[in-house]
Amino acid sequence: MAPILLNSMGNEHSNYIQQVEYVKNPHLDSMEEDILYHFNLGTKTHDLPQMFGDVKFVCVGGSSNRMRSFAQFIHEQLNLPGNMADIRDICEGTDRYSMFKVGPVLSISHGMGVPSISIMLHELIKLLYHARCRDVIIFRIGTSGGVGLSAGTVVITDKAVDSFFRPQFEQVVLGKVIVRSTELDEDVAQELLQYSSELPDIPTVIGNTMCTHDFYEGQGRLDGALCSFSTEEKWEYLRKASEAGVRNIEMESTVFAAMCRVCNLKAAVVCVTLLNRFEGDQISTPHDVLLEYQQRPQCLVAHFIKKRLALIS
Repeated sequence: MAPILLNSMGNEHSNYIQQVEYVKNPHLDSMEEDILYHFNLGTKTHDLPQMFGDVKFVCVGGSSNRMRSFAQFIHEQLNLPGNMADIRDICEGTDRYSMFKVGPVLSISHGMGVPSISIMLHELIKLLYHARCRDVIIFRIGTSGGVGLSAGTVVITDKAVDSFFRPQFEQVVLGKVIVRSTELDEDVAQELLQYSSELPDIPTVIGNTMCTHDFYEGQGRLDGALCSFSTEEKWEYLRKASEAGVRNIEMESTVFAAMCRVCNLKAAVVCVTLLNRFEGDQISTPHDVLLEYQQRPQCLVAHFIKKRLALIS
């Protein structure tokens, strides 16, 4: 079956899109109530514009604990009033995701893999729409495996590519394959790279990020319960990935880039490498060093937010 190609703007529901920002669903306005199930929020039960209308930056990452830590970190970086220990999980009524709001910044966990982050993104984008937010920038921050890069290198994603190194995301909808572009905002990426030079000891590059649907075989690892390929085939695949401009591998970037692009959200993916996949599959870095590495994307994004807020004020 031939795929249906949808570009970043598309022409579906074009009249509707001219009237709103972010969402691309003409059915939302006819609904009596929109329940954001996995956030434990709703348009009737919560005053979303009052709660979230001032949001300008959204940072998402896999781990609930890591996103709580980021919320506390950005609270400190922005010198906001109050005790950062009092920052509460807005989604505490559900165990699916965690959400923390600190001034104009939302910090949200998305779990692991494309299905988990895509569910979160649907509800996040609807939340921004119902809250009447404007000019929002969204970041995915996390960890990854490096391709030819040493551990601790921060990769700002140019294009999110699939396992065939194509800058696209395929979604099956009603038995049809929908293909969407995964290019990210070039200006935001360049601004992040510029600001990285102001941070000491955080090596940073821009490159393509490969998104896989599996942590083990899908990433060419030899340490899973199954392995259907040889060591030589693994090295050949990694070499091809490197030649295609891939600098790191993770599991969420394609759907993140595609959904943000089609919904008119400026977005960036900022992940640190925890190992160089050309050197093996197992992480050998000491735990305390790994913790410092994991904080590098947080530091860069926080620095970006501080710079942007200074320009606004």
